[in-house]
Amino acid sequence: MLALAALLGGAAGCGQTGGGSGRDGGPAGHGSGERAEQARGGRAGRGFSLFATGDLLVHDSLIRQARADAGGSGYDFGRMLAAAKPLAGRADLAICHMETVYGPDGGPFTGYPLFQTPPQLARSVKEAGYDSCSTGSNHTLDDSADGVTRTLDAMDSVGLRHAGSARSAGERRRPTMLQAGGAKVAQLSYTYGTNGISVPENKSWLVNLIDPERIVRDARAARRAGADVVVASMHWGTEWQQEPDELQRSLAKKLTAARSGGRRDIDLILGTHAHVPQAYEKVNGTWVVYGMGDQIAGKMNDPRGSMGTAARFRFVPPEGDRGAAAAWTVEKAEFTPFMMKTSPRHTLVNLASKAGRSAGDPAQDEAYASIREAVFSRGAAKDGLRMAP
Repeated sequence: MLALAALLGGAAGCGQTGGGSGRDGGPAGHGSGERAEQARGGRAGRGFSLFATGDLLVHDSLIRQARADAGGSGYDFGRMLAAAKPLAGRADLAICHMETVYGPDGGPFTGYPLFQTPPQLARSVKEAGYDSCSTGSNHTLDDSADGVTRTLDAMDSVGLRHAGSARSAGERRRPTMLQAGGAKVAQLSYTYGTNGISVPENKSWLVNLIDPERIVRDARAARRAGADVVVASMHWGTEWQQEPDELQRSLAKKLTAARSGGRRDIDLILGTHAHVPQAYEKVNGTWVVYGMGDQIAGKMNDPRGSMGTAARFRFVPPEGDRGAAAAWTVEKAEFTPFMMKTSPRHTLVNLASKAGRSAGDPAQDEAYASIREAVFSRGAAKDGLRMAP
């Protein structure tokens, strides 16, 4: 288990920066995309759309930007995330990755290497249209159990669901169940490790560590709890490596091969941690996103740290009554390339949008080409993956 965690993690820095170390109505708008599909009727009308993005990696420079965007009083990350809001708001289910833990209400707040993020990030993410976030990462224990508690308390206070860390054994045992269109979706979340910070023996429930057998057990428990679709968020891989590493590939094969009564145990895998966009691939008939890259981050020494993707999948229910083995399936698989601009201010850019494609910015054009190359590098196009603005 420890060897698996060490190899999955690769470098454990999580992005030292160059300086060192609904729709417009907000979250209440969720569901209108699903209702529009229902109005059209049929199998697709009972399905749902899922939108997921990569690491929210809040370096010092982003904390300063959020302070400035709030007018010097409090912290506002909404302007940074504005480019994701139309897509997250239209989706029936939007999932983020909360890489860092939160500091106390009044600070101090810190970036790399031991992150303590302003808790106002939770509200900004919720107002951008997100429903839930994975919280299992190599930074989950940056401020011990206190950081976990503050983070989950802040997310609860704004109605942002979470999976991957917990405040008690009871919370760890309860699967995170989300309603999306006509489906119940279970979100699971795991990390390769915690940067050498030991998980207390009497609080092993603080963070979910990657263990293939445990993941399958959790997925099956979620099915018994009524999940139609099980999504596993995996914080894994080798930092700054575009190609999925051997353990990512082998673990993806093992998890996607798991079956109960002829039905797959896991319906989608969403990867984070590598800080660069990685491939999308169908493995054993199940979509695996090896790495979505960073969604927001400070300026990195490697420009790929500013590149990310949004994974977009439309699930539809089984046709007719086919018994316990009947499974929801992906009808449409898409991705959207994004870039975090760091000058003159930190702001997210949708590279596939009309504005993004016509900006005449060489850095954006290079990012667009680089992301597409990574995403399609393992043959996803032949399985139907398409880019969407």
